[in-house]
Amino acid sequence: MAEEGKPDAQLFQLLSNLLQQVEALTNQEEVELRSKIEALGLEVTKVPSKSSQQLNELEIACELDKLSAKLDDVDEMISSTMAADPQVQSLLSDTADVWLPVITATSEERSKFTASPGDSSKTEVENTK
Repeated sequence: MAEEGKPDAQLFQLLSNLLQQVEALTNQEEVELRSKIEALGLEVTKVPSKSSQQLNELEIACELDKLSAKLDDVDEMISSTMAADPQVQSLLSDTADVWLPVITATSEERSKFTASPGDSSKTEVENTK
């Protein structure tokens, strides 16, 4: 993708373009899917607030368990969809350079994705060629 920008912006531009293609091919508006993509976009770009309260080990473990369960659900959805449709597998493989950096980003990398447009720091999009 030659588009300059942050990995998360590239991912959601790709998803938006794919959704538009699906809608054009089916002549149906995919309201639910569009809503899910928008919700995912908000979740991915969310920067955790600095909590004045320290979490104890049990609370951290509980939060990690919740996140792990969400990832397991996503993994199951992706795996079953890929198994059912070879085109999905091909599409995910062909676009991994766009979505993989977003979903594997550390919190520090994610904060760089969501830096304000006037911020002079640049993300390292070019390194994933």
